[in-house]
Amino acid sequence: MARPDGPARDDDGYVRGVRMTMDTGRMASGGTAPSVLQRCVAVETAKFAAAYWGRSPLLSRAGELAGQYGFAELLSPAAVDELLSRRGLRTPFLRVADQGTVLPAGRFTGGAGAGAEIGDQVHDDKVLRLYAGGATLVLQGLHRIWPPLIDFADRLGVELRQPVQVNAYLTPPGHQGFATHYDTHDVFVLQVEGTKRWRVHEPVLPDPLERQPWGGRADEVAATAEGPAALDTVLHPGDALYLPRGWLHSAAAQDGRSLHLTVGVRALTRYAIVEELLALAAGDRRLRAGLPFGTDVTDPDAVEPELTETVEALRDWLGSAEPAALAERLRSRAWPAARPAPIGPLAQLDFAERLGADDRIAGRAGLRWRLSGDGGERVVLQLVDRVVRFPAYCAAAVRSALSGVPVRVGDLPGLDDDGDRLVLARRLLREGLAVPA
Repeated sequence: MARPDGPARDDDGYVRGVRMTMDTGRMASGGTAPSVLQRCVAVETAKFAAAYWGRSPLLSRAGELAGQYGFAELLSPAAVDELLSRRGLRTPFLRVADQGTVLPAGRFTGGAGAGAEIGDQVHDDKVLRLYAGGATLVLQGLHRIWPPLIDFADRLGVELRQPVQVNAYLTPPGHQGFATHYDTHDVFVLQVEGTKRWRVHEPVLPDPLERQPWGGRADEVAATAEGPAALDTVLHPGDALYLPRGWLHSAAAQDGRSLHLTVGVRALTRYAIVEELLALAAGDRRLRAGLPFGTDVTDPDAVEPELTETVEALRDWLGSAEPAALAERLRSRAWPAARPAPIGPLAQLDFAERLGADDRIAGRAGLRWRLSGDGGERVVLQLVDRVVRFPAYCAAAVRSALSGVPVRVGDLPGLDDDGDRLVLARRLLREGLAVPA
């Protein structure tokens, strides 16, 4: 199977764009820029991966983080006001919590008025009253709707090679939005404004899956929260806290209002491998066989021989499982979890119309793709949601254009003249696969 080549690609054709390598922070395209991860953790990436990732919390003070920038440029109180009042926000992009209870959306949404026939638009005056009364506002999915956080999440997701989401929590002075709980994904907490006290306890269920939320262990969580904390600290503006999934935590605003970002990392687990292996195992006839006639499945003695034979058949099948088949199934999970970088449709089309041989294009950052032959005269570009076919002689040019490294249109390899190169480049631009460099 053909693969994209060059330094700025991954084996699955994941265009890095401005990806930083995990060890040096150097940009894949050859330049340098600060690693986004280093804005969130105060240790070297290799140490974070070995000692903290998925294992232990890490508190990083503002003065220890790369650049010491703080996080106000990502989301300020003024930006929160704009989102709540001028962006036509709808559910589920806003949740409101009061004393540990998530309020019904009808408490803060309503009709949008003439010309916008929707019934769940956020009403800023309702939000004002709830917040003034002590409720916490949770702005969700900001990695989809707020430009600075779109860029931040895209870059962090590329560095981690995992899908990333961003929520914001605005809590009034002296209040706490949620009781002690745990998340089923890792998080980076970035304190933007104000101070918030965090109490962190060891997990009651290490490494919980998404299907194992804390509510199913509410009593155990509450009891553990009564004991001594593993970490009890106050976050100030610019501080960051990493929490692996499963670690219990609660957060309360101090004397002033508190605004923080929670960056969630939704990584696949080994259980996902187990699930996909079981799906592949459906191809084994022994594992598809029915139970004997009249088997009482509630009787352990009747189940025991069937269990033995099933385990034996599964063990035999697992011994022949192919990594390539498993990777293909995992790809179908991983690829749709993250979207490529935004593009401006009108600017994209304008650029394609006036495109010349001296213009430069690059693969769209974050685009997931794989190029392979079809056994005939075409190559097949597999994307998350569709397949695009090109003449086989375009293969080298497509790889070059999508590699993530800017390329002059007139230098696209494997084509006879600039006319052919312009036709291909315009198609890649119109398909949203390449962008102006």
